[in-house]
Amino acid sequence: MKTIINSRNAPEPIGPYSQAVLVKDTLYVSGQIPVDPTWNSLVTGSIEKETHQVMANIEAILKEANMNLHNVVKCSIIVKDLNDFAEV
Repeated sequence: MKTIINSRNAPEPIGPYSQAVLVKDTLYVSGQIPVDPTWNSLVTGSIEKETHQVMANIEAILKEANMNLHNVVKCSIIVKDLNDFAEV
């Protein structure tokens, strides 16, 4: 059985998918971009700000599923510019 997870504290999906799906004890979280859910606007200005917003969005989804970052086993981060790697 699967449970759809949605948090009001993370951006709403812009397509036909869920923020996350819980299957037994495993949570599958959809990819995130740096959108501030309060204003529904893209966070820009620095890679640090963008990374912080993405992680805040992920944390909100995890919290909705009664989890936190300590429950994360794997996380893939796609970096557009490898010069930003250290900051990410």
